[in-house]
Amino acid sequence: MHDIHFLHPNIEMAGEFTSNEEDDETRSRSSAFCWWRTVKEFQDLVKPDLDHTLLNLTPILRLFRELERLALVADQGLDELRHKLITYRSGDFWLPAGGISKADMDVPPVITILLVGLSGSGKSSLVNLMYSVLGRSGLIPFAQTSRGSSNYTTMFLEEHNVLRSMRSGFCVYDSRGLDLNRMREGLEEISSWMSEGVRHYQPCSRTDDNAATVPQIGCQLSSARFTPRPVNCAVLVVNLAETAGAFKNGDMKPLQAIRDLFRCPAIRKSNENPLLILTHGDLLSPEERIDGRLKLCEYVGVPEGTGAYDIPCLTEQGILPEESDPVTSYALTEAIYRVLIQSDRTHLPTRKPKDWLLIVWSWIMCSIAAFFSSLAYFFSKIGRKKIH
Repeated sequence: MHDIHFLHPNIEMAGEFTSNEEDDETRSRSSAFCWWRTVKEFQDLVKPDLDHTLLNLTPILRLFRELERLALVADQGLDELRHKLITYRSGDFWLPAGGISKADMDVPPVITILLVGLSGSGKSSLVNLMYSVLGRSGLIPFAQTSRGSSNYTTMFLEEHNVLRSMRSGFCVYDSRGLDLNRMREGLEEISSWMSEGVRHYQPCSRTDDNAATVPQIGCQLSSARFTPRPVNCAVLVVNLAETAGAFKNGDMKPLQAIRDLFRCPAIRKSNENPLLILTHGDLLSPEERIDGRLKLCEYVGVPEGTGAYDIPCLTEQGILPEESDPVTSYALTEAIYRVLIQSDRTHLPTRKPKDWLLIVWSWIMCSIAAFFSSLAYFFSKIGRKKIH
């Protein structure tokens, strides 16, 4: 069997799907969380006589390969990657390009990550998981979720310092979920966040909201008191359990909504292929979990291996993820790491005085052109009246 090489920040690891050189203790600890190994297709594909060259990788084999990579690097890579996030400062992952130095770039003091998705997709649950894995907060819920309360929904944008550090280089914003019946309004709201920025406790109001649905504590807070932040990157959170059910039942409405959100021009402006976080996959059987991910990735047009992360969120009765499920904890940490790398690639050069002069000059010329165009239209109308 050919070796398959996996890359990890600062670590290059090589291994096969079932390496005989793995330490028995580490393998037994990780295998308990490698749910995909119980899938029949995995057992059929992973055979000593199977040629695992890149040319022969089918979509499901590429997915298995990616899941095995996460399992291989989780134990050794989690603490190292978590340390990278703790010590991260905005712009640390920026790479010189075009002859421009970092000092000439417009780098915000804090990178802002916006979580978007349909209602009930698991955004707030994902925030709580980040606190537990990255901030070592245990089971303390920092964001209220809709789980167990179908009437609750996030009514305000909420900024979360998931590292629980005064020197954190990034923050995560939890947003209100989109309604399937009002997707156009929801997409317009997201577009305004991406272009105008966001604030902590900024209201997420919709046309048919009433006073009873707005949390009383939010009414007493003013978002104007909080620092506005430009959104550097958006992450799409999808409920894999509901999505798999939609594929099974032939219900295309939620699937089309997810694809419309994925293809939103405002979101793709910062990242051509937004990262997908698939939540609640633990509610499915391993076969349904694999099949749902493959179908969703094909439907929206992203790689089934590197385009999404399967991250079951922490429940109120759960155990610390970093102690119980290193694969999930590492997947979440790597997802944030990738988002920060992508965000630092989108910084633009700082505008200099001559740039502002060019903008003002262009505005003046456009105003003059519009003025003469109006005069031409006005006098042409007068000329027609005189002719008649």
